[in-house]
Amino acid sequence: MADRATLEDLVRLQGERVRALKQQKASAEQIEEEVAKLLKLKAQLGPDEGKQKFVLKTPKGTRDYSPRQMAVREKVFDVIISCFKRHGAEVIDTPVFELKETLTGKYGEDSKLIYDLKDQGGELLSLRYDLTVPFARYLAMNKLTNIKRYHIAKVYRRDNPAMTRGRYREFYQCDFDIAGQFDPMIPDAECLKIMCEILSSLQIGDFLVKVNDRRILDGTFAVCGVPDSKFRTICSSVDKLDKVSWEEVKSEMVGEKGLAPEVADRIGDYVQQHGGVSLVEQLLQDPKLSQNKQALEGLGDLKLLFEYLTLFGIADKISFDLSLARGLDYYTGALKEKVRTTETQVLVASAQKKLLEERLKLISELWDAGIKAELLYKKNPKLLNQLQYCEEAGIPLVAIIGEQELKDGVIKLRSVASREEVDVRREDLVEEIKRRTSQPLCIC
Repeated sequence: MADRATLEDLVRLQGERVRALKQQKASAEQIEEEVAKLLKLKAQLGPDEGKQKFVLKTPKGTRDYSPRQMAVREKVFDVIISCFKRHGAEVIDTPVFELKETLTGKYGEDSKLIYDLKDQGGELLSLRYDLTVPFARYLAMNKLTNIKRYHIAKVYRRDNPAMTRGRYREFYQCDFDIAGQFDPMIPDAECLKIMCEILSSLQIGDFLVKVNDRRILDGTFAVCGVPDSKFRTICSSVDKLDKVSWEEVKSEMVGEKGLAPEVADRIGDYVQQHGGVSLVEQLLQDPKLSQNKQALEGLGDLKLLFEYLTLFGIADKISFDLSLARGLDYYTGALKEKVRTTETQVLVASAQKKLLEERLKLISELWDAGIKAELLYKKNPKLLNQLQYCEEAGIPLVAIIGEQELKDGVIKLRSVASREEVDVRREDLVEEIKRRTSQPLCIC
């Protein structure tokens, strides 16, 4: 007969097999067969003479990381953080737990996945579910209206873990947000540029980034006949289309959420479409969507977005996907920096109006060359405002584009501290910026 330690290992392995079959929704007969084997092994094990054995293991949905795995993680984080800094982002941190009332009602049907903590001295607390709601709280509490920030930290979800599919209860999120009021789609285009830079640098192979607009989704629901009260719950159903078939999604809409079958069919005609700017232009001519103000505004902005993405050279990496339907409540379509909080080397500025395209082309060249650069998210910002921003943010250089500079093939490089300006040939600009900013940046 096998010794007790061997039997305990067999019981543990068989228990894991039973749990895995249940998660995979195996047939009842197969599960019953494996449970019977588990019970037989436990019977062989017999009583443990009243001793309760302490089992060393990580909590469900969590794992340890070895030095080799941590080395990989650190390299990935270095790539991500370097990109964030290259785009002029500041870093913040927030507590791992928040007041429960801060998180309540922000996640729709996923609110049930929030970890609640026991009453601590009169405060009802919960572990953070993501980094976006804490960021919104941070902005409101500190009365900030404009900030470009990144935040890399662990979040917690009381989900059914599936370790083999990468679904954990504790995991990292890497957030990058540009908060404020800007001209349409300029910051959005930069966010997508950042994603493409990171994914390309990590060399993960071919990728496609999906985008949608909340106004298009809401407009689609409206013209299809979805009652206002069902918008958010139908959102969560549509968002499952990347995991299950349309037939299953429709069944949930009709059977569980009470949507009329013909309304669901009309939704299906739209949300199964995906493509690029040609799809945007097609929907702008759609006889129903073109009559909905929300959808029309969203489609107009998406068309503009694809123009900027083309200038950044990443339009082929972006897919307009009408099934992308995150059902969160906080998404929507001047901070004085007495403290230097970014590592931005240069601001790309314009001296005249109608030079946004040229600014986007130049800043894309600088980012691709590893230069940490920013621009103001305005189509026609005043030069004075751009220079004042540099002084407030502590950005040492300004690369100024004007009509004459474009004709001469040069960029006017201005030192913010001395206000000295020199013309630099465009092909020499990267090396000149590197030369002038080669000294370590002081955060002081």
